[in-house]
Amino acid sequence: MSKKLPIRLAFAVAGLAALMAWHAVAAEKAVVKLGVCDWTIGKSGDPAALELAGKLGLDGVQVSLNPKNESLALNQPELRRAYLGAAERTGVAIASFAIGELNNVPLKSDPRAERWLGEGIAIAKAMNIRIILVPFFGKGELRNDAPGIDAVVGALKRLAPSAERAGVILALESYLSAGENIKILERVGSPAVKVYYDVGNSQAVGNDVLREIALLGDRIVEIHAKDTKDLYGKGSMDFQAVRGAMKEIGYKGWLVIEGTEMPLGVEKSVRYDAEYLKTVFSGK
Repeated sequence: MSKKLPIRLAFAVAGLAALMAWHAVAAEKAVVKLGVCDWTIGKSGDPAALELAGKLGLDGVQVSLNPKNESLALNQPELRRAYLGAAERTGVAIASFAIGELNNVPLKSDPRAERWLGEGIAIAKAMNIRIILVPFFGKGELRNDAPGIDAVVGALKRLAPSAERAGVILALESYLSAGENIKILERVGSPAVKVYYDVGNSQAVGNDVLREIALLGDRIVEIHAKDTKDLYGKGSMDFQAVRGAMKEIGYKGWLVIEGTEMPLGVEKSVRYDAEYLKTVFSGK
């Protein structure tokens, strides 16, 4: 039994790698690939998120790396197999990982956060996933916190070598401006640490979204689509302009739906937003 388990997992990883390669080819024909956060559709840490995302017309899912006791749940081989099997069965990819609990267990002050990120890097390597979102909200907020930023830079410097060896990128998402993010990246000095850009978060704190995208350029590794006011196309976010800014920097990665307003209920609202984004990012 113990000898067969790694073999089955290896086949599952190979299947997922083939799926990701297919999506990469598809990306050559489209401006971006569309995904959704598993927590947005009420499936945090649940492989069923992939089936639901496919039902809603999306290409992939940002999957939560949820802690279970003192470790990450995806350290469990059976859960990894469940995700890899769901990806192969549905044709829906795992776009990236995210450790949302870092908003409550901050990298700047809690040793568990650094340990979980180390585990996450190993999990991402084993499952052939390239990106881990590292959030800085709630208790992890970095605005006006120079000591907190110093602590985060130190932790990232310790984590970066293993991320580089694994081919994994730690993608920082926060309310910080483009300039503040760039300073952090320069201090860390690693190609394995980049920015996860959220257009809604940036707009909410008064930043110029289009200018920020231009400033960050290829430091952006993945993007959250968000409108905090209404369904996409009816709220405050000009996604046509966002598309233009993304095109200017040559961005062809995932555009992941998060924080959707739900006036139609979860599934209908996400489907509406996905269809709207398809009309904007059709590549025409």
